[in-house]
Amino acid sequence: MATEPDILDLNILCPPPGEGYLEVRPVVSGRDLLAELTLHNRESGGPRFIGSGPRYLLGRGGRLHATAVPREVRLGVSGCGLEQCCSTLYVTVARDGEHVVWAGWRDPAERGFDLPEFRFAADQYEAEVLRAEADRGWEWPGAVVATLLEEGLRGREDWLARWECELEAVWASRLEPDRIDVILRHPPGREETGLPWAQFSMILPISAEDPSDQAERLEARLTAGDPRATAELCGGYEPEQVGYPWP
Repeated sequence: MATEPDILDLNILCPPPGEGYLEVRPVVSGRDLLAELTLHNRESGGPRFIGSGPRYLLGRGGRLHATAVPREVRLGVSGCGLEQCCSTLYVTVARDGEHVVWAGWRDPAERGFDLPEFRFAADQYEAEVLRAEADRGWEWPGAVVATLLEEGLRGREDWLARWECELEAVWASRLEPDRIDVILRHPPGREETGLPWAQFSMILPISAEDPSDQAERLEARLTAGDPRATAELCGGYEPEQVGYPWP
């Protein structure tokens, strides 16, 4: 007898700022996967699992959409979110005929970690992803500007290469809705090599103006010159070895 396909629900939790995390909770056939992992964590004294944010999972990158080419997606984290010490939940998403398969589970902090394979009917799965993507009730203007600016900067490989930088992220926080943070690394590709590198932060004010206009203006401003000249050193590994001593 054929096995019934799993059913996917994507629940977006949007508590008031400062009262919880903005997260996407994947529920498979009635099972909140992150809640089950939280119970496992508590048995060993660990923190609860928090779902990845909707800007990551449901943004314009379409990370949850399934294609014949498998794609690894981060569904949630626990603790500080650093893979070296805390759990991070990854799954590989792929289209297999009339189904979407979640398999290849991975947690870098737990050797031998695994979860069962889930198979969804492709039409139900894609409809749910599209529904969740269309729900923008969690979004605020700063998040929109950050998304648009990140897309623009990632498309400017010429600018990044000229100054030997790579874009780590463009952060937006509901606790500080009138600003976003652009995080860069210099030189590129060194975060996990053991070689020296520097991390820079640029804080950019956000207004009530049209998000597209703001993102376009900020991109033009940032790409007009060397971003390190106006950015603040905020991290890295032995940054003085690449010419940026701590102040």
